[in-house]
Amino acid sequence: MDLNRRNLLCGLGGLAVGGMLAARPESCQAEDTLPFSRFQQMGGDFSWKPHKLEPAESARIAYEAYWHKGYACGFGTFYGIIGVMAEKYGAPYSQFPFSMLEFLKGGIANWGTICGALGAAAAAFSLFYGRKEQNVMVTELYRWYQSTKLPVYNPGTMAKGVKGNIPSNVSESVLCHISVSKWCYANKVEATSKKRSERCGRLTADVCRKAVEILNAKIDAGKTFKGAMPKPESVAYCGDCHQKKGEAVNWGKGVLNCTPCHDGRGALSDKFLNHP
Repeated sequence: MDLNRRNLLCGLGGLAVGGMLAARPESCQAEDTLPFSRFQQMGGDFSWKPHKLEPAESARIAYEAYWHKGYACGFGTFYGIIGVMAEKYGAPYSQFPFSMLEFLKGGIANWGTICGALGAAAAAFSLFYGRKEQNVMVTELYRWYQSTKLPVYNPGTMAKGVKGNIPSNVSESVLCHISVSKWCYANKVEATSKKRSERCGRLTADVCRKAVEILNAKIDAGKTFKGAMPKPESVAYCGDCHQKKGEAVNWGKGVLNCTPCHDGRGALSDKFLNHP
């Protein structure tokens, strides 16, 4: 039986006939009782096939998706990649519960941790590639993000928050808290304002576009794909001691830019005890 037809039959759970509920097909009932092996995954790990997309199209759709029901950045970027594949190719991409990505809004439930757009891009990559290959793609995207003046995307008359030009800046960080706060401080914009939302909507489009460019390059290069973005100077300098095996101070975990949190300013070095 065709998979989609069987899913439809099983999902309907039978038909109402003469006031009675018809029994579900026996094949569906049998499948429901089959044991589920621990850690199994339909199709196998990282089994989805990636498709090349048009970066500009994905960026536009990601911006639109950012505003959809207020689901924001994570939903926007993920839909701009996997949702577009769903629109073009159907299953399995169309079977993903896209609204799940709302949890990334505000850096995961407003905690200001990883930028939701970046977290969603990494999630999309991991549908196709295992850790070793995915990490190279994520590193390329994240290094680009923390060193590029964003946002760049301008929806023009299609803007849903604030029309016109939006100022851009370099965040130096992949953290939502730092990225948003630095932009708001530099431009005297309230974090809860419509203008800030517009900034994040446009940034979502930028991240999605770059993620698609990386995905396309990965599809072309295969296992030989390598990123072009250089390691931040602070990571190389600090890592020479804090990430070297055998060193007494080898306790630095992570490869994100060090300076936003460890640049020596009093408010940072004294644990904010004297912060105004």
